[in-house]
Amino acid sequence: MPVVPFTIAVPEAELEDLAQRLRTVRWPSSFDADGWDDGASLAFMRRLADYWLNQFDWRAQERRLNQLPQFKTTIDDQEIHFVHRRGVGPAPLPIIVTHGWPGSFVEMERLISLLADPGAHGGDPADAFDVVVPSLPGYGFSPAPTRPGVSSREIAMLWQKLMLRLGYDRFGAQGGDIGAGVSTWLARLFPDSVHGIHLNFVPGSYRPPLGGDAPPITPEEQAYLDHVASWSADEGAYAALHGTKPQTLAFSLTDSPIGLAAWVTEKFRSWSDCNGDLESVISLDDLLTDICLYWFGNDLNGSLRLYKENRRRPLVFAPAERIRPPLAVAVFPHEIAMPPRSWLDRVFHVQTYTPLPTGGHFAALEKPELLAADVQAFFRCIRPPIIG
Repeated sequence: MPVVPFTIAVPEAELEDLAQRLRTVRWPSSFDADGWDDGASLAFMRRLADYWLNQFDWRAQERRLNQLPQFKTTIDDQEIHFVHRRGVGPAPLPIIVTHGWPGSFVEMERLISLLADPGAHGGDPADAFDVVVPSLPGYGFSPAPTRPGVSSREIAMLWQKLMLRLGYDRFGAQGGDIGAGVSTWLARLFPDSVHGIHLNFVPGSYRPPLGGDAPPITPEEQAYLDHVASWSADEGAYAALHGTKPQTLAFSLTDSPIGLAAWVTEKFRSWSDCNGDLESVISLDDLLTDICLYWFGNDLNGSLRLYKENRRRPLVFAPAERIRPPLAVAVFPHEIAMPPRSWLDRVFHVQTYTPLPTGGHFAALEKPELLAADVQAFFRCIRPPIIG
């Protein structure tokens, strides 16, 4: 199947429909309009809606995003949208970078430039990458799967075929959130194709083999497991709903742009390293551009359903199973939960495990320079030598 250039061009009728919906929002009541304890703040969402309707310029964002080299292709009946930025350097290393929820390919916009052209940002051109950033099926401009059963495992299989189609039989992988799971599946399924994987999140479904000859759980590992259980009880209702009844939620998010924005915004605020002030790290324009991709993509059930598919296909490892490609982990201090290195050593060949000073779950958006530097440092050690 061909790889064809893609240009974002949302029809004017869709912009008019969005504006009409924003003009006729039915607002809920709230005990504390400024508070976030019960979820998205009513006062913040009113201000966001006003900005969205009266100041946000989708066409300006569209023009900016269209400066990225975007393409589409079809693999196994699945249409895939992706960015493919060629590196500027003596021997760019191919890398595929995968986003998660509630992110999108735009989360990687600044990271793409830093990785593809380090020389333009004060770095060494020898660290350059050919950067591929696909949109997950059901996210943005990649349509949702037309059949059940497409989990992160199957997406990794699509990504491997995508990289082969682009001429890359060996490549690196990077990801956070769902993208971390996809990158891990790539290394697990295609160890001869993957130089190494770099993660800034470890999927909650990751379970190394325990019992038998495996070492007992350490106090540090048990503290991590206790934290995950506590966090899931207090903050994980969204994932339980995505993973069990995504269709029910999709009705609301598909029909109401403010419902969608509230569902997404609360997570950006909770999971970023913003100390309660979301706009200190993520601008309203960046936030609304991401939300618009979900809105205009109109595949909300597909994006939510991926959680259900991943629950059915967790990252559970067999006794003595090891992931062959080396692993690097960037540990951002406000990440949802990050296991100790020993928990990863049970399955992975962990080459680096690097605590970073600031940043949260959306590392590529919050701290792209820190993330890029850690990616470069890891792959610098495992790149094929430059000949000539």
